[in-house]
Amino acid sequence: MNLGELQKKLTAAARLQAPDERVPYAFEKRITAVIAARAMPDFWTVWSRGLWRAAVSCVIVAVVCGAISLLVPSSSENNPDLSQDFENTLLASADQGDNSSTMP
Repeated sequence: MNLGELQKKLTAAARLQAPDERVPYAFEKRITAVIAARAMPDFWTVWSRGLWRAAVSCVIVAVVCGAISLLVPSSSENNPDLSQDFENTLLASADQGDNSSTMP
């Protein structure tokens, strides 16, 4: 259903009803004034609150990961030296480049 049509039907139905004497004078104007006076939410405040919550959760995750890495014992026999593997991989292309230039 179209919202415009629904609003027109509700307005027409409300106009058919006789006004109630219990309703104070200019009640609808006071209500609309209160609604208009409501402060719009400050989007910067909303964003900053969300970002601070995210930052706190990230710090908690980092602390937990750091504690786990420090508390879990590791044996050096099972872990290869990744720095040497990384260096050999990077220098492999440089070594191949030097070998190809010296070949006749």
